[in-house]
Amino acid sequence: MVGNFVILPLNTKYRGPAFPANSDYDIIDECLDLFRANSFFKNFEIKSPADRVLIYGILFVNEVLAHLRPHTNYNEAVKIATNVALDSFTIPGTPGFPLNTVYSVPVQDHNAMELLRTYIQQFRQELAMRLLERLYRDSRDHPSKFWLAFTKRRFMNKTL
Repeated sequence: MVGNFVILPLNTKYRGPAFPANSDYDIIDECLDLFRANSFFKNFEIKSPADRVLIYGILFVNEVLAHLRPHTNYNEAVKIATNVALDSFTIPGTPGFPLNTVYSVPVQDHNAMELLRTYIQQFRQELAMRLLERLYRDSRDHPSKFWLAFTKRRFMNKTL
């Protein structure tokens, strides 16, 4: 754990500090399963440290969807999602992060912040690729219109 942001296990092929998950279902699957339902919420009650990872994941899914268009094919979407995942991003606790009131991280501890940055980068990469698997499940020519319908929705009225 880094502050109150928990480092959860992930089923991922990307290198990073996350341990392999014990089951097929991990926090990334939970983010994707709960994204559409939670997109309507303006408030979110945090009951555990894992909820903070869920919040970050939902905000990131929203960010990726905002970069995609109805005519984007799968190969273009992979490039877009990879760029979004790897672009410079703010992490909890740093200036410019939209939900610093929800996260309490030790900004002065450089090792902890580097661990958090590499975990979030690994998390973003895996989440982006699994999102694309769901978006292009029916056709590689265009994303699911049902997922793209949520691009206008803002979870907690925030964006990354």
